[in-house]
Parts: sequence; C-alpha cells; structure tokens
Amino acid sequence: MVELIGSNKIKTAVFISGTGSNLKNLIKFSLLKKSPIKISFIVSNNIKAKGLNFAKKYKIKKKTYNFKNKKLSEKLILGDLKKNEINLICLAGFMKILSAKFIKKFNGNILNIHPSLLPKYKGLNTHERVIENNERFSGCTVHYVNSSLDSGKIILQKKILISKKDTPTTLKKKILKQEHILYPKAINKLLANL
Repeated sequence: MVELIGSNKIKTAVFISGTGSNLKNLIKFSLLKKSPIKISFIVSNNIKAKGLNFAKKYKIKKKTYNFKNKKLSEKLILGDLKKNEINLICLAGFMKILSAKFIKKFNGNILNIHPSLLPKYKGLNTHERVIENNERFSGCTVHYVNSSLDSGKIILQKKILISKKDTPTTLKKKILKQEHILYPKAINKLLANL
C-alpha cells in the first residue's frame, strides 16, 4: 500500500484521455487542506485531450505519450513517475490498458474509476449495454488496477436507479456526477489511516 512519509501529501499522477472532468474534480479535492493527495503530474495518451488544459490552469506538470510503441511509452512513463516521486496513480478516463509489468512495477498503487457496478459491464460502452439489458440499477466503482481489465479489488461503489426515460447520454451524466463524489471518498477511505 501507499506509504505516507511525515505529514506530506501523497504525490499523485492522474492519467487521462479525454475531457478530464474527473481530473478537474480530483485537482479540486487535492487542494483541500484535509486531502491526502497532491496531484503533481498528469499523463495522457492523447495530445488533444481537453483535460490537459487543467494542467496549465493549475500549474501541474503534464506529458503525453503516443502509445504507438506501448513498451517504450510505459518505460518512459515509469521513468517520469520516478523522477516526479509519484506514489499513487489515479486513472480517470484513461483509454489505454496498462501492461501487467507496468502495474507490477508500480506495486499495484493504481486506482481506476469505472462507470458501472463491477464486476458487471467491464470495458467500454457500459451505458449502452446497461440500457439495452433493461437493468434497473447502474452506478460507478473505484477499484485497484490489476492485470485483468476492470477486475481489481473494489474499494467503493455507488448504485443509482435507472429511470425508464434514461438514455446512454442521460445515464452517463447521472453517473459522472456520482463519480465526482465517489473518487475522492475512495481515496480518503484508502489513505485516511496513513
């Protein structure tokens, strides 16, 4: 597990691929006095990710890696994480799958948020699949990342009722609101005792 030295906050990297709404939320959370994390580095596989703008706004180091050569990209990322003394990774809409070797090298201190009630609906297009299957409930899950997709130990989940009027788009919005509450809660749950 992550070690906290003295009263310093845990240096954290957030990995994104898109708009970065969870990133923005985690940055705001990290700026709270009681927050156990400090976001020191933002990683993206997408040079056009809108979320990278938050790096500029909040003066956080950022870097993009193209992942054309996954092995090389992961090696470079690990080097940069070490350089920036990162102890925790939060995946927030990061659309690349990290290798088992990468996860192992980082001692499993990687968290992810997924927009379904895992173990149901792993992978992509969760909201479409949930609606297609006439599920009554959906939600989001914060879990540890392991070498199997969306299969790591669950830290926290939030369940929401799906209304008959919900579409994948409305469901996504509803769940995203819950993600913004759940991710900081899960981080507090993990790190509050350090």
